[in-house]
Amino acid sequence: MSDLLPGLNLDLFNNHSSGGMETTIQLLLLLTVLSLAPSILILMTCFTRIVIVLSFVRTSLATQQMPPNQVLVGVALFLTFFIMAPTFQEVNHNAIGPLIKGKITQEEAFEKGTLPLKQFMAKHTREKDLQLFLNYSGAEKPENIKDISLLALVPAYAISELKSAFQMGFMIFVPFLVIDMVVASVLMAMGMMMLPPVMISLPFKILLFILVDGWYLIVKSLLLSY
Repeated sequence: MSDLLPGLNLDLFNNHSSGGMETTIQLLLLLTVLSLAPSILILMTCFTRIVIVLSFVRTSLATQQMPPNQVLVGVALFLTFFIMAPTFQEVNHNAIGPLIKGKITQEEAFEKGTLPLKQFMAKHTREKDLQLFLNYSGAEKPENIKDISLLALVPAYAISELKSAFQMGFMIFVPFLVIDMVVASVLMAMGMMMLPPVMISLPFKILLFILVDGWYLIVKSLLLSY
């Protein structure tokens, strides 16, 4: 194969030079991250809470597909990178960088790389949720964050994030629900039973959201929740 394609070297693992070994590690690391990226992004970062809260905002406004899903996911994605930047920098400094340079082994890199993520998730995981998975697996109570298994911490963090997101969503729904009730009561009193209250309340809800600078308040609340 190398005779047919002289510019292509497929003998990655038999190349014992430092340059070839470094390239091999980078390639393996890149493939691993790419394959696990969706799961890591959804279940081990703040992405879940952010995208659910933003979806609650759109639902409470009753604006159908405005803003569209692509915009909500894009905003949630960049907010996630912004919030998780210190954690990702710590992972890169403690694990990825030394591994690429050959200073630590893959096992050491995994341990050092998962520690910042464990610290972030444990900070926002309810003790009751974590204890649920620890009891089910029969694991002993960990003495520190290092001893917590990712198999128990990740699902515990996920359901904690879901609860927090739904709590924030409930608080978002309340003022818009009041507007719907007021508009419906006024229409009933005026005898306009055939007129859908949603058509009348929608402009008032959008106006209220603009007057209070709703997107600023929502994003500020998300940032302060971490």
